[in-house]
This record gives sequence, structure tokens and C-alpha cells, in this order.
Amino acid sequence: MANLNIAALGAPGLAAEIGKKGTVSDMTFYEVKEGKDSITLIEPTKYPEKLSSLFYAAQIGEFVILTIDKIDSFLGETIVMADSLKRTRGWIVLRNYIQPEQVKPLIAGTSLESYEFKEEDPTAMRLELIAMAKAESREPGEGTCGSCPVDSHFNVKGVGTVVIGAVADGWFRVHDKMTVWPLGKEVILRSIQKHDIDCQDGEKGDHVGLALKGIESEELDRGFVVSTDPSIKMTQELNAKVAYNRFYRGDLKEGMMVHVGHWMQMVPARIESASGRDSDVKMAFDGKIIHKPGDTAVVMYLEGGKLRVIGTVVLP
Repeated sequence: MANLNIAALGAPGLAAEIGKKGTVSDMTFYEVKEGKDSITLIEPTKYPEKLSSLFYAAQIGEFVILTIDKIDSFLGETIVMADSLKRTRGWIVLRNYIQPEQVKPLIAGTSLESYEFKEEDPTAMRLELIAMAKAESREPGEGTCGSCPVDSHFNVKGVGTVVIGAVADGWFRVHDKMTVWPLGKEVILRSIQKHDIDCQDGEKGDHVGLALKGIESEELDRGFVVSTDPSIKMTQELNAKVAYNRFYRGDLKEGMMVHVGHWMQMVPARIESASGRDSDVKMAFDGKIIHKPGDTAVVMYLEGGKLRVIGTVVLP
């Protein structure tokens, strides 16, 4: 069983034509299932009011469908977000007589430069996306470790605590011992569901429901991570160089409050020292950020006006 996560960015509506509507929060999920394979489309419902909505959708998506019905600052910010997350695979759908020649200068030099311009044909798109999911089907490897950031969580009568999320990397299986971060609490993976079907394992890209034994839903929060990976760590202070995106005109300054996004986390951080774009920036997180060594996170400034995405930073 293979699943392809698709970030449906830009103008809304296309995802609803391709898939069946599922969970709605600050993101709306649409699903298509064919045999053992499936696709999940994630639309950032609360964007542009909430930048986190755009970040989470683009973070989960391995493939992007960018629908453009007007050229404005929000389109620019969406392009920068997808570029910051290095989303190199995708389609661009144009509406309102917008031509590719109007868009190409906006994506030149970004990870979106190779995106295919696509006619808006939901039926043909659905078939092609399912074919992509089938082509990416892979056998899980014994002994590999996996991590699933928590999007939502709740109690189910007769089942217990269930978390919903997309597997960020690796692989795990039913009955594995897992650790819930940042609590450091060990739990047992009682069962796994994909699209309401019981499964024996979860692998990178799967959108899953995990039933956990040994923890209550009230102990959890969005952004927590359930993992079998011993390399998971938590960082509270960071001293590193920020790679600014080429569209951001400002500089980080001492005292600024930014947000650092990784997996399903957007952690506030105060800039303690900064002395120019070519120097390291020291920041202190409000809490701890959960990550693997060497992961890349997105730095955002919510008071940044028309462009709130600053750039990226490598976590230690």
C-alpha cells in the first residue's frame, strides 16, 4: 500500500474536485483510494490569515499542485515556502487567462522551476496522481526506524488514544515500542490504520492513525513526535547561520521573535544575537524543537508584512 501526499496550494477548490473531503481543521484533507494505493491532498484552509496553515500543508506534501488565479504577494509567499522546503516535484494550474510567461519569472531559480504547467482536468489528474503513488510503492526494510509527527489526537472508545499524522521518514510496525517526544514517554503501538483500513506497518509518506497504549490523549499536543528512531533529539538553543531566501529584504535583529518550523511544529524563538547575514545567529526557543541531527527548519517572522518566510536553518 502506497500513499502520495500532495500539497494543494494557491487558489482553493481543485483538491475537492480530485478527492473526497475528510478531516477539516486549519488544513482540509481530501483522499482518493484505488486498491492498495492512495493519494492525500492537503489544502491550507486558514492561509493567508495563518502562515502555519501554509507551512504544515507544504511540509506534509511530497508533491505540490499550485493553482494560480491571480498574481499577488500571497502567491509569492507560497512560492517561497515551497522553495524553502525544497519541494521539487509539482504541477502549476493557471486560471483567469494567466499565461505561463507571467509565472516563469516568479519561479526562476527556485525549486518550482521544473514544475509542469497542467490543464485543470481533475479526472485526468486523479488518474495520474494514483499512478505516481503506485510507482513509488516500496517494500519497508527490516530494522529501519520511523517517526510520525502528531497532527491531531483523541480518545476512541474501545481503542484508546489515537494520533493522526503523516509518517515523516522510515518505517515502523504494529507492536513496536515507540517514544513520544518531547515527553520521552515509551508507548506500545497497538494498531495502525490507513484510510480506515487496518495495516501492519507505516512507512514514509503514509497518512496514518496510530492507536497507542501507555498514554492518554490529554497528554499529547500537535507537534509531538511518535518515533522508534534513537537519533531524535530536542534543542532549546541554537547558534547557526540562517540561509535567507533571496526575496526577503530584512535582517534578523536582536530581540526579534521568530517562529521556526519543523515537521508539525512552529516553535517561537527569540533572537539573542545577530550581526549580519553572513554571521551565525543565536536564538533561544520557547520550549524545545524536536528533530533529527542535520534536519532543515524554516525560519518565519509573522510580523514580516507581505513576506513572512525568512529562510532556513540547519538544526544540530
